[in-house]
Amino acid sequence: MINRICSFIAKYMAILVLVTAIAALIFPYCFNWIKTSAINYLLGIVMFGMGLTLTPTDFKIVFSRPKDVCIGCFAQFCIMPILALALSKIFRLPHELAVGLILVGCCPGGTASNVITFLAKGDLALSVGITCVSTILAPILTPLLTWLLVGENVDVDMLNMFWSIVKVIIIPIGIGLIIKHFFDNFTQKATNYLPAFSSIVIAIIVGSVVSANSAKLINTGLIIIVVVALHNISGFALGYTLARFVKMPHEKCTAVSVEVGMQNSGLACSLAQTHFATMPMAAVPGAIFSVWHNIAGAVWAKILISKSAECNE
Repeated sequence: MINRICSFIAKYMAILVLVTAIAALIFPYCFNWIKTSAINYLLGIVMFGMGLTLTPTDFKIVFSRPKDVCIGCFAQFCIMPILALALSKIFRLPHELAVGLILVGCCPGGTASNVITFLAKGDLALSVGITCVSTILAPILTPLLTWLLVGENVDVDMLNMFWSIVKVIIIPIGIGLIIKHFFDNFTQKATNYLPAFSSIVIAIIVGSVVSANSAKLINTGLIIIVVVALHNISGFALGYTLARFVKMPHEKCTAVSVEVGMQNSGLACSLAQTHFATMPMAAVPGAIFSVWHNIAGAVWAKILISKSAECNE
């Protein structure tokens, strides 16, 4: 029964997050128990769970196929930040929302990208490799890119942001890897429940951010939803196009496309709450992205599967 419940939650994560976001928007007082300061710890728990699922084999691809991983990471940290900056200018977003959107663009790939790549029948090993490397690079590249793109107007403390990412992402993943190494039997049983647990935690993070900004979000919600959707969809399309341009086969193009389009939006929310506390709306794009990219990712997987059939004909 527990396994069936967990499978159901993981399968319908997008709906869970969407319902939570709507509830937080309409009934924000129901989420007052979630303190914004808890977001870092919640995300750390998700990253710890990611560490429990990784194996040494997941890192071998970095050394056996470095070119593919480098292309994916290059696309990740070039396409999404530039897209975010361009969209914020084109739509003349309010400053807080522009900072938040750019912060989303500068984050590494999200763990949900591996699930979507699997559903899309893409190169799962490559997807995991890109996620791992982009996450390792994030403490350096995310603060640097954020500073380059918004630093003229906002005081971006690169060193503190670096340390925040290390504490929230790298250390929890490292602890997860260590525990998996020494207690493999336990972690194999625990990993059956991790997707559902991570889904619930992400929903809580989204609920916290949306409820804290519900009034402002109602006033500016439509425009930021449109921009976030365009950011995500354009990331999918441009990631696939770039991979195709360098003559990757469809399965690899699928992995790169999904990795580029799906961001660690939970990290964006965490960084916005920690480093842009004077701009509460800066966390909103990350919260909306968390809802949208899971829904769009599932649809994109269907499109990529049909594309795979065309490529194999």
